[in-house]
Amino acid sequence: MKAQVLLAGLTFVVSACTAFGPDRNPPQMPSPVHYSVEGQPVQLPTADGVAQKIAIGVRPVPEWWQAYQSDALDALVEEGLNHSPSLAAAQSTLRSAREALRSQIGQSMLPSVDVTFSPTRQRALGIPVLPQQTFLENIFAAQVQTSYTFDFFGAAFLADRALAGQVRQQVFQLESTRRALAANIVTATINAASLHEQVSATEEMVALGELRAQQVAARYKLGSASHDDMLAAEQDAANAAATLPALRAQALAVRHAQALLLGRTPDQAPTPLSLDALHLPDTVPVAVPSDLLHQRPDILAAEAAVRATADEAGAATASMFPSLTLSASYGRGGFDWSTFTSPAGAIWSVGASLTQPLFRGGALVARKHQYEASHDAAVAQYKQTVLAAFQNVADTLVSLDEDANTLVQTARAATAACDTQRDTESRYKLGATPFYARLTAGQQCQSARVQHVRARASRLADTAALFESMGDPPIEHAGDTLHGALDTRKQMANGGAAAGE
Repeated sequence: MKAQVLLAGLTFVVSACTAFGPDRNPPQMPSPVHYSVEGQPVQLPTADGVAQKIAIGVRPVPEWWQAYQSDALDALVEEGLNHSPSLAAAQSTLRSAREALRSQIGQSMLPSVDVTFSPTRQRALGIPVLPQQTFLENIFAAQVQTSYTFDFFGAAFLADRALAGQVRQQVFQLESTRRALAANIVTATINAASLHEQVSATEEMVALGELRAQQVAARYKLGSASHDDMLAAEQDAANAAATLPALRAQALAVRHAQALLLGRTPDQAPTPLSLDALHLPDTVPVAVPSDLLHQRPDILAAEAAVRATADEAGAATASMFPSLTLSASYGRGGFDWSTFTSPAGAIWSVGASLTQPLFRGGALVARKHQYEASHDAAVAQYKQTVLAAFQNVADTLVSLDEDANTLVQTARAATAACDTQRDTESRYKLGATPFYARLTAGQQCQSARVQHVRARASRLADTAALFESMGDPPIEHAGDTLHGALDTRKQMANGGAAAGE
């Protein structure tokens, strides 16, 4: 009979929860046929001998950075995921939130039991008509006290579920942080490699420019070059040299940022890799828009926020209804040890308290409206997060498509410029062209090489951005603690032996 009453009470609580609060489900979002306004390519243009394929509807790759086929890059990402202070802080925050959830569930779902022992010696006032105005007495009391509040309207249940939703939101935020950290490490590694090669090419270009300026100045002194030619060569050399300090500073700043991502000090930044050591992934998975909603951690975190705020609004509504608390205590007491230990020292109490809020100065209604407004904000934020995710994928796909086109053209320009340099070098050795023409051709070759390196790096980095934009939700669910506690209560109501925490 007792088990049936408990089960009936639990059923009433669960059914009452569905009657309070706004809809917990996230709003329906449009599912576009493709991400970009110009359609979605299946295969990108061929560049550097690689034609990337867009695998539509394929599951995302959890450790996608391994597709670059670089053991050094894999080691850097692994180091960052294991030693990043920001990721460690997020993990500790999540553990703290989980313990807070367990604490709240334990307080709301199970009765409280306390043991008290309070020996006291005091001088107290007596009765005014007696000659003795004060009395010196000892009091010995020891009790076991318990109380339990029945959650008839689900206020505690909804509050627990709201906190579980917040923990679930933090789980997805942690996953988003983890994936963003990996993407930032990959991007920083690519940029460090690119800038290292750009600095080398620019240094060569500056050296050739200085040599050309000196050669034109010598020709001016001999009368074979005009004063304007000398000044123009000097200006070109100075302009080329002026780009080098900023490029070097940028390269060092990227390496410092990379060290921070790895949990290192800036002076311990890793040596830049070579772009040739990074293999461009030839296949990139792209989820259909409807599947993206269930893959990206930022969208799943926004969805968890919608559910959590709906439960908070429901809990605020349920708290306006009556609550029943049962309490009991048993122990021993007396004014001396003999009474305390004798049968006459037994003390006990049993009571019930039914509370119905009547007037709180509008606080309960205001709190209900507060959480309803928070829910409306969470719904709007969910919509914005979904639309931003669609835009992110669309922009990345377009960038990757145009990266291939840019790389094709910069490769053409670099090939033509460097072929021109070789031809000019051959003609110079034969005496058919002057020395300054050889230097000019070398400058043009190095300048074209810089543009080609930038295009290669952009293609590698945008590929990483597309991998990261697909998401990959964690397997663990933050609500399991609450669901497990509810299952335990059901088992207890059915008379089963449940092993609780």
